Amino acid sequence: MPAKKTSRRARLIVIVVVLLLVAGIGGGTYWGVSTVRDSFPQTTGTLKLKALEAPVSVKRDGSGIPQIYADNSEDLFLAQGYVQAQDRFWEMDVRRHMTSGRLSEMFGAEQVETDAFLRTLGWRRVAEKEYKQLPERTKDFLKAYSAGVNAYLEDHEGSALSVEYAALDLGGKDYKPAPWDPVDSVAWLKAMAWDLRGNMSDEVDRALMTSRLDKDEIEQLYPEYPYDRNKPIVDHGAVDPVSKEFDPKAEPEGDGGQGAANGAGADAGQPGTGGSQGPSEGTGEGGATAGGSGAVNGAQSAGEATQGASTQLGAVAKKLDGIPGLLGPNGSGIGSNSWVVSGKYTTTGKPLLANDPHLAPQLPSVWYQMGLHCRSVDKSCPFDVSGFTFSGMPGVVIGHNQDISWGMTNLGADVTDLYLEKVSDGHYLYDGKEVPYRTREETIKVAGGKDRTITVRETNNGPVISDRDKELRKVGDKSPVGNAAPDRGDGYAVSLRWTALEPSKTMDAVFQLNRASNFSEFRKAARDFAVPSQNLIYADTKGNIGYQAPGRIPVRGKGDGRYPAPGWDPRYRWKGYIPQRALPWEYNPERGYVVTANQAVVDHEKYPYLLTDDWGYGARSQRINDLIQSKIKDGGKISLKDMESMQMDNSSEIAKLLVPYLLKIDVKDPYVREAQKLLEGWDYTQDSDSAPAAYFNAVWRNLLKLAFGDKLPKELRVKGDCLYVAPSDDSGPVDDLSGEERLVRECGQRSADTAQPDGGDRWFEVVRKLLKQPDSDWWKTRGSVRREGDKNRDDLLGHAMKDARWELTSKLGKDIDTWSWGRLHRLMLKNQTLGTEGPGVVQWLLNRGPWDLSGGEAAVNATGWNAAGGYDVTWVPSMRMVVDLSDLDNSRWINLTGASGHAYNAHYTDQTDKWARGEFLKWPYSEKAVAKATEDQMALTP
Repeated sequence: MPAKKTSRRARLIVIVVVLLLVAGIGGGTYWGVSTVRDSFPQTTGTLKLKALEAPVSVKRDGSGIPQIYADNSEDLFLAQGYVQAQDRFWEMDVRRHMTSGRLSEMFGAEQVETDAFLRTLGWRRVAEKEYKQLPERTKDFLKAYSAGVNAYLEDHEGSALSVEYAALDLGGKDYKPAPWDPVDSVAWLKAMAWDLRGNMSDEVDRALMTSRLDKDEIEQLYPEYPYDRNKPIVDHGAVDPVSKEFDPKAEPEGDGGQGAANGAGADAGQPGTGGSQGPSEGTGEGGATAGGSGAVNGAQSAGEATQGASTQLGAVAKKLDGIPGLLGPNGSGIGSNSWVVSGKYTTTGKPLLANDPHLAPQLPSVWYQMGLHCRSVDKSCPFDVSGFTFSGMPGVVIGHNQDISWGMTNLGADVTDLYLEKVSDGHYLYDGKEVPYRTREETIKVAGGKDRTITVRETNNGPVISDRDKELRKVGDKSPVGNAAPDRGDGYAVSLRWTALEPSKTMDAVFQLNRASNFSEFRKAARDFAVPSQNLIYADTKGNIGYQAPGRIPVRGKGDGRYPAPGWDPRYRWKGYIPQRALPWEYNPERGYVVTANQAVVDHEKYPYLLTDDWGYGARSQRINDLIQSKIKDGGKISLKDMESMQMDNSSEIAKLLVPYLLKIDVKDPYVREAQKLLEGWDYTQDSDSAPAAYFNAVWRNLLKLAFGDKLPKELRVKGDCLYVAPSDDSGPVDDLSGEERLVRECGQRSADTAQPDGGDRWFEVVRKLLKQPDSDWWKTRGSVRREGDKNRDDLLGHAMKDARWELTSKLGKDIDTWSWGRLHRLMLKNQTLGTEGPGVVQWLLNRGPWDLSGGEAAVNATGWNAAGGYDVTWVPSMRMVVDLSDLDNSRWINLTGASGHAYNAHYTDQTDKWARGEFLKWPYSEKAVAKATEDQMALTP
């Protein structure tokens, strides 16, 4: 049987594309038809793989999504490795180089600083330790997967692997991929954990704010979670003070809240790096940033300690900003939705489960759809699972098997702490003593250049990440500070304590989830899901639903992780981890559904451990709760279509709050009044063709800039945003601005994706409180030669409406009837690496878009955008799925892009149009349904 390598449509596309390929790439060469088509996978016929024990079938549907059938587990995962390499090897190769700090081997000297930072974190080193401690059976699966990838590499190289390799060759990189290793798969979990690491960005931002704001002002920008309005995930239950077990039916006694949290760690287990120090009677000499509400204990205030470290923290923030975020920007806006509804409230009589993780838009999508089926499911081959996984990693991450389904959202636990370190002559100060660093050397190989060698330093709190910036290389040994608080910024080094830098068994948890058959086995698997800490929801074919909060979450001594802590004070050491048995869970809750959307897991006043103080603020979760309640009241039922519609809900929660205030403003300017009228009668939905949505979001963006953005330090503002401001301690030269008071010109340093104020639902809460304080100083702005400053809330709201009118006039034209939200709010899909950093013509060939999108910031349809940077889409529902536990073949799924990572393959972005419209693909699962959907079938034989 001849092998079919591409569809007729794909051949036509290739022909058209080849006609468009221009000369000049790589010095006058060009790509021909064979170069573009070389890497398209064989999807029919027969292929021999000598490592197989028995024949394997690979069945692909019309979207190119593979379903694999095998007689044993090793063959199943070997075939998974082979098939994923067929479709996505470039993506897999870049990921493993990123996680091991070896991007310079592929892309040259421009990646050395990124590699140095990643080597300092040591992801690969930790992954190697994790692999060694995994169960032998899990190692067998990882080895089989690697054998499948390497079987593909044996017969493919250069452009036959992917067209990007041809681009590397033309660029003179002379790069050849090394064989795949099982640790390459394990290390991917570190990238996943990094992008979902919790509040580290908030911790840095709060510290940087001290150069411009006082403690009370900072805390106003980080209000408490509104437990009275936005429900936590688990609204009942308590931890038994003796057994440390969480009982979802118990009622908390007395003050069970976070006041007891830091002392609750006696039975919490031992921390890793550096060992357990336990409580200490040390004096905290030199001062200490404390936790609490940002208060400080010791000789220094929070402002003094964090201002003293502003240079390091600013550079650290800049470095964090530059690390490739394979899942998305880390901040208050990023998140995910998942919810499950019991059969008593569904039209099917069995549970319905929905999930849509919100991650960075990528091409190809971070997710890969597939099914893994043992032909006979038994103990020797227990897998019959389908769903979404990551290229480069065996198993299925989110999906269902024959008995259960599960979904994930980021729990957001605070699992990172930054420590300020006092350093002198090869040592750091701890508990009044000089302790020598642990050091290691790392050699970074550079394509087309000389090797670079770096020295990594570690304290008992973790690696010193501030070493990895050229402006900070004099920190430490060459800048001794002694025991007293330094009088200059470069007197501190900054180290990182992070749970993911300690080995875990998360990889094994994935396989356990894949073969779990009931809630007990699901919870057992969750116990090993250490990092990243995820909200796990559950449903089964018997009608049960549930929730489990897993993860390795630290118990702190002193402090709560809101600000960088004093590394020299042993009272701020971690004491252990929250016992897994104490983490919240529930099974068949009385309310009949579970909603997780990055809101608080449990009321902090009723739970004895500190999970975090930096939750998402519950705008999305409460909207989902309200939508479910509106459906089931008076005996109503929820259908699969209802679940799909809820995922596409575009309602703006901040618009509901703010628009009534905007409509009360007496606007004199008829040009601005014309725009204001758009908000009259608006239903607050953010459809792509909505002019009111466009105008409101422009007002919101300008309000945030006027009230908050212009008052933040340069380290938090977007690059290119330059202001004349009163000088601070680290400001540059003073300029004279047109006769006004002498000011300094400060320009922002953050990328558009991570700058503040980002407009996430934290800012909803900030503005909600301030709307009731019309004379708050936040509403006051500084005037200029041409304009008086705003004196109160209504002045600033009017100013924001005027600025928004002129901004949209410049972007969308004078005629408001032609305005639409989608023209502002656009999605571009960029191929990773070469699609963002490669030559312009290569970017043009590999990237796709734009798409005009509905949805918005903190909407359920969370097509996120950063208000400080603009309206472009910065994160998206990276996939959507709805699982029908009454009939698994009736489930639905959709990916952001397509199955293929090969540009101009028919399945490169063939799902994107449907995804943008809120449509789904059928999700065949049973052998009969898969056979009916199959368009291409390939046999892999020994």
